[in-house]
Amino acid sequence: MKYKSQAVAKPYFIAAIALFVAQILFGLIMGLQYVIGDFLFPEIPFNVARMVHTNTLIVWLLMAFMGASYYLVPEEAERELAAPWLAVAMFWIFLIAAGLTVIGYLFVPYSGLAKMTGNAILPTMGREFLEQPTITKVGIVIVALAFLANVALTVLKGRKTVVSLVLLIGLTGLAVFFLFAFYNPTNLVLDKYYWWWVVHLWVEGVWELILGAILAFVLIKTTGVDREVIEKWLYVIIAMALITGIIGTGHHYYWIGAPEYWQWWGSIFSALEPIPFFLMTIFAFNMVNRRRRNHPNKAAVLWALGTAVMAFLGAGVWGFLHTLAPINFYTHGTQITAAHGHLAFFGAYVLISLTIISYAMPLLNGREANSMRSQVLEMWSFWLMAVSMVFITLFLTAAGILQVYLQRFNEAPQQFMVVQDKVALFYWLRELAGVVFLIGLVVYIWSFFAAAKDAKEPAVSSEAAASA
Repeated sequence: MKYKSQAVAKPYFIAAIALFVAQILFGLIMGLQYVIGDFLFPEIPFNVARMVHTNTLIVWLLMAFMGASYYLVPEEAERELAAPWLAVAMFWIFLIAAGLTVIGYLFVPYSGLAKMTGNAILPTMGREFLEQPTITKVGIVIVALAFLANVALTVLKGRKTVVSLVLLIGLTGLAVFFLFAFYNPTNLVLDKYYWWWVVHLWVEGVWELILGAILAFVLIKTTGVDREVIEKWLYVIIAMALITGIIGTGHHYYWIGAPEYWQWWGSIFSALEPIPFFLMTIFAFNMVNRRRRNHPNKAAVLWALGTAVMAFLGAGVWGFLHTLAPINFYTHGTQITAAHGHLAFFGAYVLISLTIISYAMPLLNGREANSMRSQVLEMWSFWLMAVSMVFITLFLTAAGILQVYLQRFNEAPQQFMVVQDKVALFYWLRELAGVVFLIGLVVYIWSFFAAAKDAKEPAVSSEAAASA
């Protein structure tokens, strides 16, 4: 750690991992409810488990992005964070707001929660992924604007690099596009049209800039490759991500009542969306192969390479499988969509968050890298989580193909619940893979406790922490 204010990243990282555990636990509850319909009912109905599962995912990723920004921006700008106190204050506001919202989901009927939180004044609730009470959304805006101002002032007053500027563009887009969560028209077509301006343009637009910036930062630090080389790659990747991602929003407009031309625009540009992820894979492996130093944090390098590969598979390959309009006509809203969503989020955003945590936490604790024993545990956790997520994706894909055939692409389509019974085997297998994933996450957390225990032993080697 070169700058004192980088320490504010640590509570963000710790909270992110804690929320990650909660997300997976509720995912396992949902998985059982697919096959045992009254599991934990009425204490935790399926709709509540789903809200907690998806909302904790969003919150912990935002926590990780904020922690990453507070860690890397001072190093890139070569100055202390503009307002460390503000970063700490916003952390507690965000964490308490998230905690109270989850408590509300679990213990208050959703309609009652809407009445309690002023939804009648400004109706924003009831939409998938944007279920947060209006008051929570206002809190998210306040936290996001304070965070953005803190990062922007640090960047503008210090050294400007491509990494920090790309990150700043991504964070600005994150704050701006969330404002569409407050626009809730009564016309359902308009509602879905602008709803995707939050959901799609976050995860298939500006979040990709954040991903690219964090990955570039970690590769600069761990490989020693010239910054100029990495920055040129970053320019190409973000240009392709924005071009394909923005117009590729059209693949969500196929069947909602939007103009027919979106079937062409959405198909063409969505078919191009795997390109930036493929370039990211080439970029990551190319930089590691050209490395000028053998960084002692082997685990962080593995996470970085895993990010590139899994993001290409999840967001690129599995996204392309069902993104063309004639195929999507049959597959939209099926388990194929769920398969793509799980692998894409894990590959692109979960793994990049774990990458920066793996790289930064040892430095925040005063060492260049964790002990070799700890890193071996981290590597085991990577493989457990990555392989189990691949199997989750394959099982959901198989369920989705069977679902499409029996329910939609058939001369005698069968009812939804009849089909769900016939694909139940894949749901059981998905649940088993989810348990393995949780074990991998526990091993990841355990690795940091092992590192703390081994802290008095030499970590791995030898190079000056300043060069990290």
